[in-house]
Parts: sequence; C-alpha cells; structure tokens
Amino acid sequence: MKMLVVCNDPPYGTERSWNGLRLAGSLAQREGVEVRVFLLGDAVGCAVAGQKLPNGYYHLDRMLESALRHGVEVGCCGTCMDARGIGEAALVQGAHRSSLEEFTDWTLWADQTVSF
Repeated sequence: MKMLVVCNDPPYGTERSWNGLRLAGSLAQREGVEVRVFLLGDAVGCAVAGQKLPNGYYHLDRMLESALRHGVEVGCCGTCMDARGIGEAALVQGAHRSSLEEFTDWTLWADQTVSF
C-alpha cells in the first residue's frame, strides 16, 4: 500500500502536524507500506533542523528524522519555503525542497491520501 500524508498546519500551536507525522511514522513501520509526507504552508517549518524547544515539548524535526530513517520520503513545498524565508540547507537531512508538480505526482502515486 502507498500512503501520502499531507500536513498543512504550523509545527507548534496546534497538534495537527504532530498527529500527521505520528501517523506517518507508524505507517512506515508496517510491512508492505510505502509512505511519503508532503509539507505545505506553515507545515514546512516542521522540517527545519535543530529546533530548540522547552523541555516537555515534542520535536517535529526529530520526528521527521526518525520517519526518514524508516524510509519515508519527505517533500517540502518550495513556494511555501520561499514565503517563509526557509532555504533547503535549513531542512533536516533527507527532506527536500519540492514543487506542486511533485505533489501532484505523489497524489497520483498514492493509494490513499490523508491530510492534517
């Protein structure tokens, strides 16, 4: 099965992106499941490396790094990155600057798509 998880919300302030990444990580550990994550809008901030948070907060950059180690492919909307002044060098290793064209391809690739 091929799953596409789409996150739209900012990394912190709501739990939507956190829940989306939790699901992606869990799916990636299932046999026979391929997972891709596409980050849109404020969710591109989830992929910024080296986030500094108070104790007790979840680290979405670390969650993405774990998902990447489990074979998840992570694309970040390039237009959304530009609007927020985020360069590709700021992303966690393995995540990449992407495009609407790739997002379209991934949507057609997926058997199921879930959006957060």
